This record gives sequence, C-alpha cells and structure tokens, in this order.
Amino acid sequence: MSATVAVVLVLALGTYAFRLTGPVLHGRVTLPARVQELLSAGAVVLLVAMLATGALTEGGGFSGWARPAGVLVGVGLAWRKTPFVVVVLGAAGTTALLRGLGVG
Repeated sequence: MSATVAVVLVLALGTYAFRLTGPVLHGRVTLPARVQELLSAGAVVLLVAMLATGALTEGGGFSGWARPAGVLVGVGLAWRKTPFVVVVLGAAGTTALLRGLGVG
C-alpha cells in the first residue's frame, strides 16, 4: 500500500468518525446556552469570512469590483427572500454585466 492510499484511508476514517460523533453523542452531552450561542456566532463569522475571501480575492490579489458587486446583489436578493434561482441569476448577471462594461 502506497503512502498516498494510507493517507486517504486515514482521512476517510477521521471524516467518518467526525460524522458519527454527532448521532452517537446526541442527547448524552448538553452544552450550556452560552456555548451554543458562541458556536452559532462562530459559524456565522466563518461563513462571512469565507464569503469575503471568495468575493474579494483571486490568485492572491484583489478580484476587481465586478465580483464583489455581484455578491452584494446576491446578498440583497437573498435578504429579501427571493427564490434561490433569482439570487444566483441576479448575482451572476450583475457580475457579467459589469465585466462586459469593462469594470473588471
């Protein structure tokens, strides 16, 4: 067995163990309300950081103004609870229009 196969198997087992932990410990471990609030806030912070990184950077540099504008349009449409297809098409359309106009 090669080292690559061994690493993949170890990662697969670790992933399975993480996925199994939730159902196994459900009901056995209770977290205080404050910890639950902090975990929820932490999840939101991580999602916003991932969104900002994906929207603002490309190849280690600034991605240009078209992509962040498209993301903002998508966020605005999602905030207004429009259907998902409209959100995606609005964001992509805004980005494409701005790039077509040379905004980059």
